[in-house]
Amino acid sequence: MGRFHRHDDGTVHSHSHDGAGHGHEHGHHDHGDIPRHHHDQELIGDHSGYQTGPERIDVLERIFDENDAAAAANRALLDANEVVAVNLMSSPGSGKTTVLGAVLDALNGQVRCGVVEGDIETSIDSDRLANKGAQIALLNTGNGFGGECHLDAPMVARALKDLDLPVLDLLFIENVGNLVCPAEFDVGAHAKAMVYSVTEGEDKPLKYPVMFRTVQAIVVNKIDLLPYLDFSLDLFIENLKSVNPGVRVILTSAKTGEGLPDLVDWVLEQIS
Repeated sequence: MGRFHRHDDGTVHSHSHDGAGHGHEHGHHDHGDIPRHHHDQELIGDHSGYQTGPERIDVLERIFDENDAAAAANRALLDANEVVAVNLMSSPGSGKTTVLGAVLDALNGQVRCGVVEGDIETSIDSDRLANKGAQIALLNTGNGFGGECHLDAPMVARALKDLDLPVLDLLFIENVGNLVCPAEFDVGAHAKAMVYSVTEGEDKPLKYPVMFRTVQAIVVNKIDLLPYLDFSLDLFIENLKSVNPGVRVILTSAKTGEGLPDLVDWVLEQIS
């Protein structure tokens, strides 16, 4: 299968056996401090199933252009209402909703919060956040092809209509649980953060570098499980820093509350 992706400068391209279809030289782009062989692994595999590379790239570029225009409009609307938005991402099962609920509890009565809650199906997570003192707008993406694996800017634009923005200070956009697609789509947020569970292993920053490279803060959750796991926190942070040297790392346990004040402080920094 072929791989199409967008670089930080907005260019979209495909990888194939012989390097055809790139449309650029790799040396012209900043892939962080990832060793070259990690990036070159994208070239491995059977790409013969795609015979319409240029056409597909053209379609993807138009999709990204439309999304980026909608994201800019979302940001302008939020700015006009003096609302700061944080795009919160993670893989499924990291504890993202539990962490978000704890943050909302801590901010209740201090900061006026809203949440755009993204899930493929059900209102389970939005129901869990319903008593946290925040406005909630639910986005189910199940009408997509098998259910969209991410939120995009037009979806968020629709959800913003369900919120009373003038009375909010802070908006959390809880993205669909996925380590790939959510990182590629600007939704109009002012900051990006992700929740990462220690049960996911130390190698994920190297295997999913786009996600880890695009965020300003990483909440390492479930640290109460460290005594029971074969997990090296030092190795994880080493891998993380090779991808995103300047990222803020916040160690937390949503179960015990450890580290949550540090996360709340980071959130407050975004709206200060």
